Amino acid sequence: MGNSFYKNSKSVLLILLVLFVLNGISSYFFLRLDLTKDKRYTLSPTSLEILSKVHEPLYVKIYLEGDLPPEFKRLQQETKQLLEEFQAYNKNVSFEFINPLENEESSMDNIKQLYTKGLTPVNITVDDKGKQSQAIAFPWAIAYYKNKEVNIPLLKNIMGASTTDKVIGSVQHLEYSIADAFHKATTKKQKKIAVIKGNDELQDIYIAKFLLQIRESYHIGPFTLDSVANSPNRTLDALKEYDLAIIAKPTETFSDAEKQVLDQYIVNGGKSLWLIDQVTAEMDSLYNPAGATLAFPKDLGLNDMFFKYGFRINPDIIKDEQGSPIKLATGEQGSATQYQDFNWKFAPIVYPESQHPIVKNLGGIKFDFANPIDTLKNGIKKTILLQSSQYSKKIGTPVEISLDIVTEETSPNHYINTGYKSLSVLLEGNFKSVFENRILPFEQKDFKSSGNINKMIVIADGDIVKNQLDKNGEPVELGFDQRSGNLYDNKDFMLNCVNYLLDDSGLINIRSKDLDLPLLDKEKVYENYTQTQVLTIGLPLLALGFFGFLFTYLRKKKYSK
Repeated sequence: MGNSFYKNSKSVLLILLVLFVLNGISSYFFLRLDLTKDKRYTLSPTSLEILSKVHEPLYVKIYLEGDLPPEFKRLQQETKQLLEEFQAYNKNVSFEFINPLENEESSMDNIKQLYTKGLTPVNITVDDKGKQSQAIAFPWAIAYYKNKEVNIPLLKNIMGASTTDKVIGSVQHLEYSIADAFHKATTKKQKKIAVIKGNDELQDIYIAKFLLQIRESYHIGPFTLDSVANSPNRTLDALKEYDLAIIAKPTETFSDAEKQVLDQYIVNGGKSLWLIDQVTAEMDSLYNPAGATLAFPKDLGLNDMFFKYGFRINPDIIKDEQGSPIKLATGEQGSATQYQDFNWKFAPIVYPESQHPIVKNLGGIKFDFANPIDTLKNGIKKTILLQSSQYSKKIGTPVEISLDIVTEETSPNHYINTGYKSLSVLLEGNFKSVFENRILPFEQKDFKSSGNINKMIVIADGDIVKNQLDKNGEPVELGFDQRSGNLYDNKDFMLNCVNYLLDDSGLINIRSKDLDLPLLDKEKVYENYTQTQVLTIGLPLLALGFFGFLFTYLRKKKYSK
């Protein structure tokens, strides 16, 4: 008996010693296994780099809690698992799920407080075995770091998508949303963006939503070119202090001196985002008794500059069968008037086909009176980001645009070899000055005819960045069309353009991550509800009970001898 006890004690001590040694060795190593097919819980290098900058407690409040439908439960679970992954790599990260509607007495105060923070609720349909009821949810989170608060949108609003598809799209962007918020909370603004003024560009109120969004990550300042007339060199030196120049829908011609300032800014490495209308045509001008307006070419004086860089924006209008909906009055005026949806072919909805990170996984992007872009061979790399559909064509100007076009009948034969017109192009390379071997508009001692590798993005429509105004004159969300009630992906596209030009491409790569999120088919579940319960709940329990019984039986058989 004593000998047996000694042997057992020795074995136990040996096992404990081995475990102690292995535990000590394992403390020097960090390993997590992601067994999902799409590596959903494997954080990207960009996320890990952002986490490495979290040196103090970072606290996240998630308001996705309560009585939620299965799709939102899935989003809740995915959010929790992903935050646990962030937490595993950095113990300074902590989080908590909160139900703002849990207490009826304080729920209204909680809703008002969340509203003031910009966290708007969504109406959801709770479907229980075919019985539907309405509820609201706050698919938002807030990250707190030092004295900063950053909102984290958890639900991506996809136009025309079902709740299930929205959840899938949201999970697709979940790591980006969290990493982007952590980046904003932990990183000081460094890069500067100049919003060019002086040539009757879009007023700030029409690009307010875009500016508010990029202001979270970058310094923004209006930069007028009016001073070029008196002190061009000083203006150029001031512009060189900015990392990116945004030229949003100018309507007045640029002088040669202004062009030299912009040209030398680009040659010296300044990034540029051009949002150019080469045709004068506005949607508001159609709402008159005639229901028509004249679209005519616009000369901004930039053609030679663009030609030198390797592209040309043609003074034509894109007409696309893949247009956006527009509501127009039909019937007799008065009580018989009705509003009906029509397809407005001069406002194409573009669905990106390119796999470039700027546009990958984006939904529809809305244009208004867009112009086609031609690319030219000059050694600059061109990447087509957005283009019209197969069933599109260009219409020469000047031309009368009428609302009557909504009744036009067309067929695929009208669009043979006319489609796929480029609407947005990324250019990367060594840009050469348009003033090379030319007399300079103003004397410049440090003039450069060519510079280092640079990049720019050209979009042949200034309205893509323009937000509409509500009845109180307040800007609405960029990409939201009040005429149809649809929300398009204009904001995400514009943000991606800015991030890419300013070399924050790591965040874009997270956004373009491909995930495969299988969900149950509701209709099939309702049709075979009992069978589904047996397969998803009963079968695992049965299997567990079987293995438990087998283990107990074998154990008794072994030790009964």
